[in-house]
Amino acid sequence: MRRARSMIGAIALAVGMLIPTAAASTAQAHPPETAPVTVPMPMPTASCTAQEWDAASVYTGGAVVAHDGHTWTAGWWTQGEEPGTTGDWGVWRDQGACTGTGDPTDGATTPSDSGTCAGAWDAASVYTGGTQVSYGDHNWQARWWTQGETPSSGGSGVWADEGTCSAAATDPTEPTTEPTDPATDPTTPAAPGDGSARVVGYFTEWGIYGRDYQVKDVETSGSADELTHIVYAFGNVQNGECAIGDSYADYEKAYTADQSVDGVADTWDQDLRGNFNQLRKLKAMHPDLKVIWSFGGWTWSGGFTQAAADPQAFAESCYDLVEDPRWADVFDGIDIDWEYPNSCGNQCDASGYEAYPNLMKALRDRFGSDLVTSAITADGTDGGKIDAADYAGAAQYVDFFMPMTYDYNGAFNPTGPTGPHSPLTSYAGQTVAGFDSATAIAKLKSLGIPSDKLLLGIGFYGRGWTGVTQEAAGGTATGPAPGTYEAGIEDYKVLKTSCPATGTVGGTAYAFCNGQWWSYDTPATISGKMSYVNQEDLGGAFFWELSGDTSDGELIHAIGSGLD
Repeated sequence: MRRARSMIGAIALAVGMLIPTAAASTAQAHPPETAPVTVPMPMPTASCTAQEWDAASVYTGGAVVAHDGHTWTAGWWTQGEEPGTTGDWGVWRDQGACTGTGDPTDGATTPSDSGTCAGAWDAASVYTGGTQVSYGDHNWQARWWTQGETPSSGGSGVWADEGTCSAAATDPTEPTTEPTDPATDPTTPAAPGDGSARVVGYFTEWGIYGRDYQVKDVETSGSADELTHIVYAFGNVQNGECAIGDSYADYEKAYTADQSVDGVADTWDQDLRGNFNQLRKLKAMHPDLKVIWSFGGWTWSGGFTQAAADPQAFAESCYDLVEDPRWADVFDGIDIDWEYPNSCGNQCDASGYEAYPNLMKALRDRFGSDLVTSAITADGTDGGKIDAADYAGAAQYVDFFMPMTYDYNGAFNPTGPTGPHSPLTSYAGQTVAGFDSATAIAKLKSLGIPSDKLLLGIGFYGRGWTGVTQEAAGGTATGPAPGTYEAGIEDYKVLKTSCPATGTVGGTAYAFCNGQWWSYDTPATISGKMSYVNQEDLGGAFFWELSGDTSDGELIHAIGSGLD
């Protein structure tokens, strides 16, 4: 049985989308009568003092343009995205009607007059937004975090040409800003984070087989010292009830002394064995660590439709299972990974707009003060999956949400276009507006969900294509790249040496090697994403999943060290 993680892009393939207009049609949107609605305030018509938008120009956050009789402000870096077409949560914010036009180049990023050269660009250095360097007799300014991307007017668009320069007045090997604190968000930074700093990682029950990743590895890798929560995936949802996923892995498998977390072998007559007993031992070593049992996932979400018909009965069945006396001390709560309420995933659901909050309310009522969490869609498109269910209405019942901000692109579209599967921001050549983390988070926050109840999702794996001839994102391919367990997917711990990162796009890394194009996060790009988490007051970060990291926990250490 294939129990794959959330795959926004896989759904896109199944319905033949991956173009903006089709993306919006995949969800069954039912706008609520009582949900928060953004109503634009009437504004008096003024003169269009801003300059006319130009499709060829690059605009950075805060740039103001006039277009189609309105004034617009850019939320972040953009090129070629027409004002009025990016939706309520897109890059352009409507500032009201106006009359008249201006110079179409004003507000765009254009080369400045010749001046003194900044410090020379260095391929090994990390540069944050606003850093200036010199390269090829020009000064360049970084719009967001970058490493290894040669300054030019093409590529991902991270470098803005500041014009010709001469006679550097500073050490040519030093950038003008210390490149030691990566940041990826090209928008204006918000206040520092609230200190929640949750680090939540998935442990898969089936990972103990072919992947040979045991609970003991959480300890030996140092990951247990970083984690605040482990999400155990997955329990099944059958006949409207919570059910065991794999009894052998969960509580039957006997562990030898060398396999066990504490070095003590299981005996034939003990009450509890398997992963549950190993998690119990791990918690004994880390008393502050919480373990949450997740139900559903991509394959087993079909059962939620029946569960939603009687939420109280479903909640009762889940409580009885999670609080079974054999392992009640192992779990601190329940997680719901419904892919997707009132929309389509591996199967389609039509339970209605209120089905999801009704289900979460029933779980909160039954589980009381225990943790109730949920992995949710990160489809930020207009009329997409976020709009299909009342996530804001469920927020009062949920300790935190985990928007699955990955799998936006992948070889589920075997011929491409290539693109990052977990971009933080929009980027040049983005195929579907709204398929990026920052847009999804902004949309969820705009609905009224508290920022500290939202966690940013990180993938500890890459998605890739083969038969690619273009290094920049947006190229064509002949099919999925080979993977250890599944074509088109590979763990970070493999990719870091088999196809090392060669650049960044949209705040994540990409790698181009031997005709293959991969995208994945590295410790450096994760550091940048954690800066975004802190700036946006988010409640922390979560990741899928522990076995993809290196044996010494490179990626999880980057998460833990990057959070305020």
